[in-house]
Amino acid sequence: MAGWSTHSGRAIALPLHNVDTDQLIPARFMSASRSEGYGKFLLHDMRFDADGAEIADFPLNRHEGASVLVAGRNFGSGSSREAAVYALVDAGITAVIAPNFGDIFASNAVNNGLLPARLPEHEVTQLIDSLADQSAAVLIDLRAGELRIGDQGYAFELDDSWRTKLINGWDDIDLTLNHEDQIQTFKDQRFQTTRWAWPAAQDQEPPSKRAQ
Repeated sequence: MAGWSTHSGRAIALPLHNVDTDQLIPARFMSASRSEGYGKFLLHDMRFDADGAEIADFPLNRHEGASVLVAGRNFGSGSSREAAVYALVDAGITAVIAPNFGDIFASNAVNNGLLPARLPEHEVTQLIDSLADQSAAVLIDLRAGELRIGDQGYAFELDDSWRTKLINGWDDIDLTLNHEDQIQTFKDQRFQTTRWAWPAAQDQEPPSKRAQ
């Protein structure tokens, strides 16, 4: 996964609360392999009618190429399906801005390079109202925790470890390995103070001195 620290693109409003993972990608499409791309299934039952034709006034159909969604509260609620994030990423979405997110969805988002940016609800409402049914230029600075849409600037909330993962393109394993020295130091200290707890075959020297 490639990391990123700034993003410039187009933002659109998705003025809906409680968009859940089953709406983001209905379960019946999940038999397709990831290599086929899930983007065409994103919000399928909102974007297309019963005959499979695009619903003309749905935001994603009106603004092809949008890369940032501004949505209502509780985005990504529901089940833990990671395919919901795949659908957003495969559709070219780099960030979702909302007052809050489903916990597992937000974690899955970061692990796949998608920014879940939290803003206070009144600021999200202001943004949705200002965007209306138009798109606007957006610039996101991950390091500064700031974004600009049109002529308005906002500071968004993001866990520091998530910021590190997005910037470096890391998953949870990469993040843990980045602390390998501290982990080894902790193990050696524990060995000195709790040597009695280590297996007999391992109680002669600290973990960092043993042959790998």
